[in-house]
Amino acid sequence: MVKHSPAQLDRTFAALADPTRRRILEHLAQGDRCVTDLAKPYSMSLPAVSKHLRVLEKAGLVRRRRNGRVHRLNLEAAPMKQASQWIEEYRRFWEESFDRLGEYLKELQAKEEQK
Repeated sequence: MVKHSPAQLDRTFAALADPTRRRILEHLAQGDRCVTDLAKPYSMSLPAVSKHLRVLEKAGLVRRRRNGRVHRLNLEAAPMKQASQWIEEYRRFWEESFDRLGEYLKELQAKEEQK
C-alpha cells in the first residue's frame, strides 16, 4: 500500500464533504476564477464564500493568486489524486476479498454436488 499523509487525507475529505465546496471545485475545474465570480451562484455573503475557499486552500485543493485587489483561484488536483489512490487501494482490497469468497463458495458448492 502506498503511504499517504493522514492529515492531508483528513483535510481533503473534510473539504470535499461540503456540497458548496464541491461545486466551487467544479467551477474551478473549468478554469481560474476570481472570488466574486465564484460567489455569484450562491445566496451567501462574500465572507461566507471566503470561509469555504480557506478550507479548500488549507486542504491544498485551491491556490490563490493576488493581483492588487483581485484574488484569482485555480484548482490544485494533487490532493484529490491522493484521495483517489487511497480509495482505489481499498476498492482493490475488497474486490480481491470478494473474489476469494466467491471461489470458496464455488468450492463448497462443488463439494455439495459431489455428495
